[in-house]
Amino acid sequence: MRTDYLLKNNTALRLYQSVKDLPIVDYHCHLSPKEIFEDLPFDNIGEIWLAGDHYKWRLMRAAGIDEELITGCASWYDKFVNYISALEFASNNPLYHWSQMELSIYFKVDLPLTSENAQEIWNQANAYIKEVKLSPRKLIESSNVETICTTDDLADDLSWHQKIKEEGKLKANVLPSFRYDNLILMQRDGYLNYVAKLSAVSGIAIKDLASLKEAVKSRLAFFLERGCRCTDVGIPYFPNAIATEEEANDTFQSVLNGEKISHEKYLALLGNLYLYFGKLFTEHHMMSQWHLAVTRNTNSKLFARCGADCGCDCIGQTVSGNDLIMMLDTLQQNNALPLTIIYSLNPANLEQIASIAGAYPQVRSGAAWWFNDHLQGIAKQMEIISQYSILGEFFGMLTDSRSFLSYARHDYFRRILCSLVGQWVEDGEYYEPSAVKLVENVSYYNIKKWM
Repeated sequence: MRTDYLLKNNTALRLYQSVKDLPIVDYHCHLSPKEIFEDLPFDNIGEIWLAGDHYKWRLMRAAGIDEELITGCASWYDKFVNYISALEFASNNPLYHWSQMELSIYFKVDLPLTSENAQEIWNQANAYIKEVKLSPRKLIESSNVETICTTDDLADDLSWHQKIKEEGKLKANVLPSFRYDNLILMQRDGYLNYVAKLSAVSGIAIKDLASLKEAVKSRLAFFLERGCRCTDVGIPYFPNAIATEEEANDTFQSVLNGEKISHEKYLALLGNLYLYFGKLFTEHHMMSQWHLAVTRNTNSKLFARCGADCGCDCIGQTVSGNDLIMMLDTLQQNNALPLTIIYSLNPANLEQIASIAGAYPQVRSGAAWWFNDHLQGIAKQMEIISQYSILGEFFGMLTDSRSFLSYARHDYFRRILCSLVGQWVEDGEYYEPSAVKLVENVSYYNIKKWM
């Protein structure tokens, strides 16, 4: 990979030199703490690239590849060859960029991504994997990762985090994040089983809204004892009202009784719980992350075969700006608005969210998320932040990934950032010494200071 890859001007090259070796603080990802602790060496490039990576699965389906060669029982070699065949013609797709970068950074392979080269890429990459005994920890360490915030259900026992900490061999901090999707997705099948699990792990019998909140408070204390700094939610719904305690309790009692509740009552109950979460998170100086405008599991046949996170989620409808303002303003009025990062999967929401965030000092626009984390989407989000706020205060990139190779995306982000800011300098619109500080802060120091 050329040094100037994605760096569009000479100033960008200079700026990149100041950020390329900075550590990584990955404040939201889906890496497995179990895999980090066990640190089992990988067997081949097909396994590393394609096991559990729904980004790549989507691309292969778009190329018409049979599901057996994607999530089925085909060999890793056959899956790999078919992925390369799909990738060859995926120009401008971020997977083309990421895969090329991953090969170069982590496997020392710089061959073009073509079907003709598939066998040679397979051979070279696998030889390197075997030579260095490539494993999750080696990828983390070679990427200069300082902190990893995993995504953990609030009922999780965090045993793998504890084992990593007690072992004390990994330089990177591996911290849990408090994810409460399963708690608030009350209309899904199996919810009462989840309530029973939460009751068991918290030691609090959940019989009403008050006891539910006590269980949440107990679990948050458990997470905080284990270094948790971040919270996260990413459900397809957002509150449009805030129920009183009595109203919310009545609705939750109906849930516990197995009764169907109206969507309006559900959203108002959500509002009540968001207010409670906000008070807890503010009290403990936590970062609250909201992932908005997502629709999940849209292909019911594929979902039935492969389960969640198989690549059939998509961009959802925009969240109402009025609802967002209502929730933020209520939190602010109740001294319950912690540092809040808002991500939208629907790019039509981005400018509206940036303008709303500007009304609340504790609220910031998040990084380009998921379907938006391509070259143009990342640049667009930074342009929006620069126009509506202060780019130099942005918290920068996160991986939001299950892949240990995804730290290449931080380099991808830094190159795009340096090209964007470098162009402003080249056009005489910005001062280069300030640009150096800006790209360093966005790449590392802003999130480092907060963590």
